[in-house]
Amino acid sequence: MNPSCKKLLNTVVVGFSLQALATTSLQSETFTLTTAGIQDIQDAMAAGALTAEKLIELSIARIEAYDQTGPEIKAVLTLNEEALETARALDEEYKTSGPRSPLHGIPVLAKDVFDTYDMPTTGGYSPLKDVTPARDSTIVARLRDAGAIILAKVNQSDWYTRPEMVASSTLGGNTKNPFALDRTPGWSSSGTSGGLAARFGTVGLGSETGFSIRTPTSDGNLFGLSTTSGLISRAGQMWSYITGERGGPMARSVYDVCVTLDAIAGFDSEDLWTANSLGKMPLEPYVSFIDPNGLEGARVGVLAEAWDFTPVDEQVIDLAKASIEVFKENGAYVFDPVSLGLDLPDYLSANPSPSRFERIAAINQYLIRQGPDYPYKNAEELLLSHQDLPIRDSDVRAMEDPIDLDRDLAYRATLRGKETLRQAVLDLMDKYDLDALIYPHKLHGPLKLGPRNDPEREYTPNQLSPVTGLPAFIVPMGLTEDGLPVGLEILGRPWSEPTLIKLASGFEAVTDNVKVPSATPSLPGETISY
Repeated sequence: MNPSCKKLLNTVVVGFSLQALATTSLQSETFTLTTAGIQDIQDAMAAGALTAEKLIELSIARIEAYDQTGPEIKAVLTLNEEALETARALDEEYKTSGPRSPLHGIPVLAKDVFDTYDMPTTGGYSPLKDVTPARDSTIVARLRDAGAIILAKVNQSDWYTRPEMVASSTLGGNTKNPFALDRTPGWSSSGTSGGLAARFGTVGLGSETGFSIRTPTSDGNLFGLSTTSGLISRAGQMWSYITGERGGPMARSVYDVCVTLDAIAGFDSEDLWTANSLGKMPLEPYVSFIDPNGLEGARVGVLAEAWDFTPVDEQVIDLAKASIEVFKENGAYVFDPVSLGLDLPDYLSANPSPSRFERIAAINQYLIRQGPDYPYKNAEELLLSHQDLPIRDSDVRAMEDPIDLDRDLAYRATLRGKETLRQAVLDLMDKYDLDALIYPHKLHGPLKLGPRNDPEREYTPNQLSPVTGLPAFIVPMGLTEDGLPVGLEILGRPWSEPTLIKLASGFEAVTDNVKVPSATPSLPGETISY
């Protein structure tokens, strides 16, 4: 090569390299609220592009735009009036000592069964509209200690009555599903589901007697974890199921679920059911079990009985089959099908949850925790003082003829049925040496809003996880052709949350199923470049 040409070429190459380096150094990161998770938020905060105060302002703007106006999602019962002040204080703390945890400044939506000392806790029950507990529930207190901001208390199925409309409350009515405004975003934790889907908060708390972490997670295109019974405290939580009620995290990523779980899980002397978790939790944080290759080498069984529930939407069946293929294509050993050897819907119908016997005792235990200024001292005062509202017939019978939980034979039969089913699941998993069972959480999308007794809203829920107390992780399978969200359930052995996290994160890493609902799009100012 001519020396002059070679010199010119070297100059061009060096110049191009320097320009590329300069261009790379000038490239900006982009924060977008509707797709941001906890890690995105913390990265933007670390770069000085975002503060907790700004994040709360953006979240409140979405609530103002979409909750009671526009599509009228109607997820929020109470907005925390101190949220911005709390955010400012956390920002000052961040400047001087850094974040308390990954939850520092993160807005949380709490189902209105979790006590908050600074906002009413109503269970969606209109007589409790202005009743504020004296102190936080255990898991709310733990979230605050981790730096989270309880932005709002959100709607749900009424905890104490049976309104005419499905999944509604006497205080907040129906929450709409942002993916389909004529449908519910799940049952009891509907406000958490609808609020998260609409991006009113980053993470949420749901609770489950029968299916109200898993179904709202499925209906909201979310990730959610119903943990092993006893891993998370229920102290300061309205409940019905002493031997099985669960609270748990819901979010838009496995990471966000795990960060929240790390903050709230573990023993609590106010709820001795959590003594079951002693010695069972991993030594490492739950978030450390996230693995993008988590499906490689996993052994999972497709539970045959899960396909027996009704109603059935063939689009959901197709999505479920495609999701099972994801496991196979990414290195999992899939045993399809595996069977319990029983009619699961019939078994669950014949062996109902013990909660129907435990409910009044559970309500009374919740009320005992309240301070001296709380207006109701027991279930009779709370329920029978408002007979203009549709009280459950079973509650009336239980108060008129109290059940002796120590000796009632029918109650004991439910405990035996629960243990028998649990053992059958474990025996099945042992037979094939399985890490987990997988199956569609349900075989249809979210129910249409309307009267609860209308045949169009009748369905048989799969309560395998709550009846057995076994942990279940819901991951989004995507949307049907009609735009309806549905979820896959991953059921594990007792205390196998690390395994479920590995599987859920492996599935998440090779899919792209989380979407932003068209009814609640981005607002101006929600994208920040830095």
